Amino acid sequence: MATSPSTVPGRASAEIESKPISRVAAEKPLRDVMDGAQRLEIKCLDHGFVALVDAMPRLVPEGQTADAAIVQAARVSYGQGTKQVSEDKGLIRYLLRHRHTTPFEMVEFKFHIAMPIFIARQWIRHRTANVNEYSARYSIVPDRFYRPTMEAIRKQSASNRQGGEETFVVDGSDPDQAATASAFLEYLRDAESLYQKYDALTKRGVSRELARMGLPVNVYTEWYWKCDLHNILRFLSLRMDSHAQLEIREYAHAMYRLLEPMVPVTMEAWRDYEFESMHLSRLEVEAIRGHAGGAAPDLATSNKREAAEWAAKRAMLGLDRSV
Repeated sequence: MATSPSTVPGRASAEIESKPISRVAAEKPLRDVMDGAQRLEIKCLDHGFVALVDAMPRLVPEGQTADAAIVQAARVSYGQGTKQVSEDKGLIRYLLRHRHTTPFEMVEFKFHIAMPIFIARQWIRHRTANVNEYSARYSIVPDRFYRPTMEAIRKQSASNRQGGEETFVVDGSDPDQAATASAFLEYLRDAESLYQKYDALTKRGVSRELARMGLPVNVYTEWYWKCDLHNILRFLSLRMDSHAQLEIREYAHAMYRLLEPMVPVTMEAWRDYEFESMHLSRLEVEAIRGHAGGAAPDLATSNKREAAEWAAKRAMLGLDRSV
């Protein structure tokens, strides 16, 4: 006995199957936010890159940018509304200023990125993206390693346990520092020499998933990384910050350069209200008002890090110690 389409598991009802698909033409000519490019790429470090390979929306009305999708989402409750670019800009700035950020999730970007594994392990902490990484179980790891220049080797910071900014003196004026920097590069060369053993052992039949274990974390990996704009802004806020590791900052700045032409209004507002702004705690506001005798309560005694942050903010604001 024949079975009707409506009773076949996984099939749409006959009513839906019979309905036509409407094709709605654009009201005005559309343009590609990537200007017809297959990818837009910026080189990073010695062998790395950040490449923008797709965007949503990819097509926008002539004269507009991908910012338009944010406005469209924000105004969904009462239609498209105003079409004035100036008013669209004001709305985007309002949304970011007041942290109404869900409309920014309507814009997405997909990147192809090559970076050292130690950078990838920091990057993957941003868990709001969709990621597909090069598989060292399936394929041989390419012979690419990140090696900083001798002039770029940094000392451990005495105040920041996670990193360092000051570099070793390698111009010959301090032989001990130059020798230390040289020893570090030799250490990297020793680690990278393990690649020859890795390659030889895989050729002798050792499985790739085991052979990869001996490779150092300065070997390069690649992945495709797709993320909505709301969470990309969060990534940029953290990874373009001066406290982030120098190497990942280079990638974050490259990503910013690629995205700024796509969503210029959003990026301007993000810099104004987030990245280049200052957030004050209740204690700091009280200190500025003069209710705490020139120092936020307990900052100077109970929390040295918070006190240091307050001192930096005070300097940025041009306030003297009496405030």
